[in-house]
Amino acid sequence: MEKENKQNNKQENKKPVETESKEEKSSPPKKEQQIVSKKDLAIAHGRNFHASMKNCSYICRFIKNKSIDTAINDLEEVIKMKKPVPFKGEIPHRKGKKMMSGRYPIKAAKMFINLLKSLKGNVLVNQMDLDKTKITIASASWAERPMKSGGRKFKRTNILVKAE
Repeated sequence: MEKENKQNNKQENKKPVETESKEEKSSPPKKEQQIVSKKDLAIAHGRNFHASMKNCSYICRFIKNKSIDTAINDLEEVIKMKKPVPFKGEIPHRKGKKMMSGRYPIKAAKMFINLLKSLKGNVLVNQMDLDKTKITIASASWAERPMKSGGRKFKRTNILVKAE
């Protein structure tokens, strides 16, 4: 008796399977289009740059409060050894206005140019006006430094650049 009751219950629990038509399967569900709002901040991160922290921090100070295009142009002049980046400490004097001492960090300047180009792309994606945007925050910090032989460490720097 119990076996018959179990079989009857199993048959009652089975529900008819609904089949979908081919039209319903082929068309994906429609998504509502979201209105993209205009953002007022663009950010670019540089992770584990193979450059010294000292050079990167002075370049950050050099490009701060400039527009992105003028910062790129200034760094290209640094690569051509036409315009030095102001440094502090016992460094030789350089020709130029308002500068006591400076250097030409070419390798770090090339990395910064790539970072500023990506920042420029982020500004355009965020629908900001490229002419009015200025670099408001440029900071360098230590990254994880892998070990060399003899207990020394490689140079690594994280860089954060924000434009408003």
